[in-house]
Amino acid sequence: MKNRFALALVALLPILAACQAKDGSENTTAPAAPTTTEAPATTTPETSAASGETAAAEQAAAEAGAQTPAETGAAPAATAPVGPEPVEGTDYIVLKAGAPFAPATGKIEVAEIFGFVCPACNAFQPLVGPWKAGLPSDVNFVYVPAMFGGTWDTYGKAFYAAQNLGVEEKTHEALYAAIHTNNELKGERGRDTPEDIANFYAKHGVDAKKFLSEMNGFSVNGQTNKAKQFAQRSEITGTPSIVVNGKYLVKGKGFADTLRVADHLIARERAAKAN
Repeated sequence: MKNRFALALVALLPILAACQAKDGSENTTAPAAPTTTEAPATTTPETSAASGETAAAEQAAAEAGAQTPAETGAAPAATAPVGPEPVEGTDYIVLKAGAPFAPATGKIEVAEIFGFVCPACNAFQPLVGPWKAGLPSDVNFVYVPAMFGGTWDTYGKAFYAAQNLGVEEKTHEALYAAIHTNNELKGERGRDTPEDIANFYAKHGVDAKKFLSEMNGFSVNGQTNKAKQFAQRSEITGTPSIVVNGKYLVKGKGFADTLRVADHLIARERAAKAN
């Protein structure tokens, strides 16, 4: 399955765009970020190019396989990664102070640091979603929102509020669509308020007042601080960023290559665990 998925993805644009906050706030991952950490790189693709990449991503994801493990009821099994072994410094970097975001016994963690307002993350989602569904059962995939200030932080709080209220999984892609496809929300085109976002979740069965209360609660505050610290020690320079087991930051040559490199690093961690 993974071989078919990888082959279906090679036609994608070989560009892993980085997003950054554009609301005037400092683009930092955490208050204690070292001064050597770079701010996320600026990329402003033309609307037609972004739309083309998203369409290509969606088509490739659809071609990756008609049935996912969830649909067949079978647990995904590990398969050999495709392509050459990744090279340190070119395909990935070893994190000096890295650690998993949410360690789980016996699991290899894969984290995507993302932003709902990021066009590149929106284009990556149709690929990473099916890839996530096909990961072996010993891999734990987690989304970690990037907290670059302003609207990014507002959406990061919304992510955790939705997660705490049990609706994140079913609304994740719908929120991307509301921002980047349906223009229901403004994303980086304007500053969405917490009330705007709560109204979106109200359409998906969550009481708006309850959602706002959760966004402003103690639990979400702690979760967003944890996300900032993870992004800082993961040395990210933009989004989307893939981090494997808190040890490796993937630096693929494009969306498809990023997932290919991640497959190799997952296999490496599995072999290390077996030994």
